[in-house]
Amino acid sequence: MGEKTNHEQNVSREEAADLVQEVARELRSEGPAEVRVGNKMLTLSPAPELEYGIEVQERSPMLGGPREELTITLEWEVETEP
Repeated sequence: MGEKTNHEQNVSREEAADLVQEVARELRSEGPAEVRVGNKMLTLSPAPELEYGIEVQERSPMLGGPREELTITLEWEVETEP
């Protein structure tokens, strides 16, 4: 069974952009990608080609104000060494 690591926090728009850029820098580099998830640093092995998905959800709940959610998904198969 796989392991899942989650982290959520409130940040400013600028901080959110910095966090996304940090992930983008790691994806652009060669070899493993070091990705921070909360206080944990994970080493990922992105393949040369990734599956990319983006989803936007707009909600108008009965209670509270309207909300929007943006989810970006990157997925790949990890290449195993022989």
